[in-house]
Amino acid sequence: MNFFKWLYPGIGIKRWITLCVLGLGFIVFVALAAVKTISKSSILLAAFATASLIFGIFLVYMAIKNMLRIFVRALMPAYRDDQLVDIVHQKKQSDSLSRGPRVVAVGGGTGLSTLLSGIKLYTSNITAIVTVTDTGGSSGRLRDEMDMLPPGDIRNCLVALADAGPLIRDLFQYRFEVGEGLKGHSFGNLFITALSKVTGDFEKAIAESSRVLAIRGRVIPSTLDKVTLVGEFIDGTQEEGETRITETDKPLKNIRLKPDNCRARPEALDAIESADLIIFGPGSLYTSVLPNLLIRDICDAILRSDAYKVYIQNVMTQPGETNNLSAWDHLRVLLEHTDPRILNACFVNSAEIPAEMLEKYKEKEAEPVVLDLDEIRSKGYEVIEGEILKVIEGQVRHDPAVLAQLIFEHYDRVTKAVKV
Repeated sequence: MNFFKWLYPGIGIKRWITLCVLGLGFIVFVALAAVKTISKSSILLAAFATASLIFGIFLVYMAIKNMLRIFVRALMPAYRDDQLVDIVHQKKQSDSLSRGPRVVAVGGGTGLSTLLSGIKLYTSNITAIVTVTDTGGSSGRLRDEMDMLPPGDIRNCLVALADAGPLIRDLFQYRFEVGEGLKGHSFGNLFITALSKVTGDFEKAIAESSRVLAIRGRVIPSTLDKVTLVGEFIDGTQEEGETRITETDKPLKNIRLKPDNCRARPEALDAIESADLIIFGPGSLYTSVLPNLLIRDICDAILRSDAYKVYIQNVMTQPGETNNLSAWDHLRVLLEHTDPRILNACFVNSAEIPAEMLEKYKEKEAEPVVLDLDEIRSKGYEVIEGEILKVIEGQVRHDPAVLAQLIFEHYDRVTKAVKV
């Protein structure tokens, strides 16, 4: 009896069943006509039979195609306006990416989201572990006013991994320019905030946002504890909060978390344990990369992991944070705050920076990171070099596609060498 439910009004499938039957009728007619053609050798009948066969196949094709479209619209509404061939192609691509290496990307800010947009072209087995110490802008305001974790870096990572259409991605990144209380906030930050209040759980809000954006992989805050960065400067003074630390514009001696016993998310530790490749950066050394690694559970998990570990160096120094630090200095700071065993290789940019960009950054007291690569190699770390520069909105950034390609090519060479 369930079969007759397909004939209920409104489903829209009866016409295509009828068309399919009609097409099959033409094909059967051709089969019978073919027998007569062989016996009578009628050229006219043969031509008519051939035309009927083609027409019958076309009717069956159209019927099956439209029946499948009805099923797709019912079961996969996100693809309702796509061509079937595009849906099949996306599914095959998704299956291929699901067999890619398990990657854990650790960091925050613009650097991490840039990296993720390139990594997702090679694998969907991605876990982004994101810092939650941001105290500036929209995130800082929501953190203080709503007593919640800052959503900004998490939002950027979600959008970077999104498979949703450009309209949804642009919506999440839209920043209000006017409106009392709204100005400066991004829609995505407010969306995550509202979801966290409705569900009563920040992680559920991230999970629901992930579904809306149809992301490849997952995004996990490094901790759900409300932590603050504390920076100690070379002159012995201290400052609390990411924004105040960078605005102080004095050479940093070290950085730590307050409280220092914050708990890592179990999902983050599980991802690290099963990872094939762990990537730190790019991004602000003291305020994006290190805050995650200062969580003892995360640092210990990375040290135990058998994954290949790469630190991606910034292209330019960062005023108020890494002034005058060379490539080795960046790496040294990371090692001093963690452990010398925490990574295998260091990735640096070898492309020449355009002169006009150098002048622009010079005005901000930023300069290219000096590549003292022999010093890095002498400490036993591999160096990966590549031309990965891209000028985006007047700023020097890593080209995500090229960066990901070079990282995965190097990773493939390393894994093949190990197997041999």
